[in-house]
Amino acid sequence: MGIEVRNLCFRYGTRQALQDVSFRLVDGKLNALLGPNGAGKSTLYALLTQLFNLQQGEILLNGVPISRQSRKLKQQLGVVFQQSTLDLDLSVLQNLEYHGALHGLSSRDVRHQASALLERLELGDRLHDSIRSLNGGHRRRVEIARALLHRPSILLLDEATVGLDTAARQSINRHVRDLCRDQALTVLWATHLIEEIDSDDPVLVLHQGRLHADALAHEICHMQQTRTLAAAFEQITGLKESTQCA
Repeated sequence: MGIEVRNLCFRYGTRQALQDVSFRLVDGKLNALLGPNGAGKSTLYALLTQLFNLQQGEILLNGVPISRQSRKLKQQLGVVFQQSTLDLDLSVLQNLEYHGALHGLSSRDVRHQASALLERLELGDRLHDSIRSLNGGHRRRVEIARALLHRPSILLLDEATVGLDTAARQSINRHVRDLCRDQALTVLWATHLIEEIDSDDPVLVLHQGRLHADALAHEICHMQQTRTLAAAFEQITGLKESTQCA
C-alpha cells in the first residue's frame, strides 16, 4: 500500500503551509509533486520523513500511522533533500559508509552495495574521490546512491535536480525512472520543472499549501482542456495566462 497522506495541515505560526492535503502514492511509479517555490513541497517532505511532527492529519505507511512505526519507516524510505548533506571533505565511499552505519550496515555490505549502485550511476571509478572534486550532477548521483544503500522501497527526492544543467537533470531523471521500472521502486519526485514530467506520470499539483490536482499528467491536461501540462499548471495556479486547446 505504500504511503498515504490524509487531511494533512501544517502551520508556521500564523502562516498556513499545508491545508487539508490528501493523496496516495502509486506504487512502483515516479509520482511527480509539481509546485512553484513556496508551494509547501519541502514542508511536506519534512513531515513525511518525521523531521517535523504532525500538527493535524496523518501519514500512513502500508496502512499504519508512521508515528507507530518510526524504525520501519526509516528502513523503507530513502531521501534526497534539496540541500546537499554530503561531507565535502570525505570521499564518496566514506560518505556512504557513514550513512550505512546509521542503518546498521557493515563496511563490507556498504562496499558491496556501493559498487553496484555507483556503477549503475556511471560513477564506478569515483569511489575514492572526494566529494569536493565532483561536479553538481555527480554529487546528486552520490546522494541518490546513498539514499538507496539500505534498499528502501520508497524514494523521496525534493527538487533533486535544482541547479543542474539540462543534461545532468535528464540523466538523473532517466536513472530514477529505470529504478521504478526495474526494481518496482516508488518515487515521489518534487519539482517545479514541468519538463521533468512524462504524460503517463501520476502528478500531484501543490500550490499555496493546497492540493489542486491528483491524476496522470495527460488526465490533468484533459480535465483542464489544455494541450500541455505547462498550460494546465498555469491555468490551475493562475500564475500565468494559460494556452488552451482550440
